[in-house]
Amino acid sequence: MLDSLLVATADVCGGRIRIDGTRITVHRIATLYKQGFSAEDVIQTYSHLSLSQVYAALAFYHANRAEIEAELAAEDAAYDELKNQV
Repeated sequence: MLDSLLVATADVCGGRIRIDGTRITVHRIATLYKQGFSAEDVIQTYSHLSLSQVYAALAFYHANRAEIEAELAAEDAAYDELKNQV
């Protein structure tokens, strides 16, 4: 079931896992979750998503937490580096 809700396509969102039919990545859902958003809060922000889609993204995040956290940390570090160059 989760496989039908999440997809990865090399030329969309940099190949990141995302909610099928959208450009919303698991990384985006994970970031909102870490900021304290519940699944219900996420669908208030992105009204075109369903609870099942958000829960699928959260399940993927929790199953792959270490990898996703490392990728998010690397993005933050790259952002900070670029910001300091300005």
